[in-house]
Amino acid sequence: MKRLFNPTKNKLRQARHSRVRADVKGTAQTPRLSVFRSLKKISAQLIDDDKGQTLCAADGSQIKEKKAEGYGGKAAQSFLTGKLLAEKAQKKNIVKIVFDRGGYKYHGRVKALAEGARAGGLQF
Repeated sequence: MKRLFNPTKNKLRQARHSRVRADVKGTAQTPRLSVFRSLKKISAQLIDDDKGQTLCAADGSQIKEKKAEGYGGKAAQSFLTGKLLAEKAQKKNIVKIVFDRGGYKYHGRVKALAEGARAGGLQF
């Protein structure tokens, strides 16, 4: 009996992510902002792909306040996570980055995180 090809949403996302990663590469001068979205939290990290090191990271659980102007719920958490990551990056003199959406659509929480990082002073 043959199995039908029925990939899960996560397998499809991983395939999209590998296509995006073929084009996006981070260096020490312009690290890669990698996004991971779970059902409860969102996390982001700046990665130097040349050395294979994480330069700084931020997670939704590190946020003290829960409300952001113009956002509600988990999108507010994502916006504030982006701002927190931007603050940590500026302490390490990182201003310019490349964005890796991780196979997710640039919409909703992923977009809010990117806008929070831009509001915090990162350029991409």
